[in-house]
Amino acid sequence: MTIPKKTLEDIIEFHVRFEQIHPIQDGNGRVGRIIMFRKCLYNNIMPFYIEDRNKDFYLRGIQRYQTTKEKGYLIDTCLNNQDNCEKIVNFFLEDN
Repeated sequence: MTIPKKTLEDIIEFHVRFEQIHPIQDGNGRVGRIIMFRKCLYNNIMPFYIEDRNKDFYLRGIQRYQTTKEKGYLIDTCLNNQDNCEKIVNFFLEDN
């Protein structure tokens, strides 16, 4: 039996639910983001990290997702950071 691959939206959904647990005052977000990074790699999805300049957008997206079930803001923030990560990866993979 094979486990179906997850989409980026599935991974973000899991991340939001994980973040609601908050067993640790400071640190749950870092753990959640590294799990999200790993799940992207495992599912052949370009991973990403939340840049400091986008942290407020990420936090606002988490809040909207949890309170109003509005997913677009967080998904767009993650996709933007994914694009930035892909540019960095491509820079290092280019033949010079």
